[in-house]
Amino acid sequence: MNRVFFIKPENRSKEHLIDLFKKHPEIQFVSFMGVDIGGNATDEKIPISLFISDMDAMLKYGIQTDGSSVELQGIATLNNARVDMVPDLEATWFVDYNYDYYCDENGLPVGSLRIPAFLMHNEKLVCSRSILKRTEKVLDEAIKEIFNKKPELAQKYGFDKDEIDKIVLTSATELELWVNTPDDKANIDALSTSQSLKEQYWKRTHGTVRTVLEKCMHELERYGLEPEMAHKEVGGVASKVGSTGRLQHVMEQLEIDWKYAEA
Repeated sequence: MNRVFFIKPENRSKEHLIDLFKKHPEIQFVSFMGVDIGGNATDEKIPISLFISDMDAMLKYGIQTDGSSVELQGIATLNNARVDMVPDLEATWFVDYNYDYYCDENGLPVGSLRIPAFLMHNEKLVCSRSILKRTEKVLDEAIKEIFNKKPELAQKYGFDKDEIDKIVLTSATELELWVNTPDDKANIDALSTSQSLKEQYWKRTHGTVRTVLEKCMHELERYGLEPEMAHKEVGGVASKVGSTGRLQHVMEQLEIDWKYAEA
């Protein structure tokens, strides 16, 4: 049975969502997810049955939490701690699966539909995601104003100011990770020597490390992140083959890059 990994804005009518939940009983929770100004992610988990019954209100007004769960210094205080989590209806929602807990009905991992949300306090958006949204708007307006005041700047770069439709702030994201054998500690001298001799530069991946790299790329594709390329990074030491024929003492660094996207 095919699992759902993400939901685009165009596929989020109430009827479509209810039908989706009926077809995928493994999606058992909805999680409103916000990021405070300290960069900490917080979420409120809701049973899917409650979300279905109160879907209209939750998607319009969000849900209530308190400031003790997030870092909002100087904003949320003990006597004024209410924080609302308002869903971002323009963002892509994704399903986070718990591979240690399985659905009794179909045997698939239990999933939580994670909905990116804004943190609101006293009717003001006070989270990292809202700051980024405002930054995009200010950047768009400021650059357009500059070109309107000085159209010769646009001509210098080979276009007309009236050709500007939108200024898009993009982010190029890469995932760097380590693959290592649990409880094995690498020798610092070996790490330093490997770095100095460039032993890990432009090497092919083998065994477990190759499997990890390929599985990660498949997982990113499932979530619509469009990975472009992956390779070994410069960190780590060469693995050794044990008496069983499998790699031991693994400690290697990997990097995966994916396509540009709007911030």
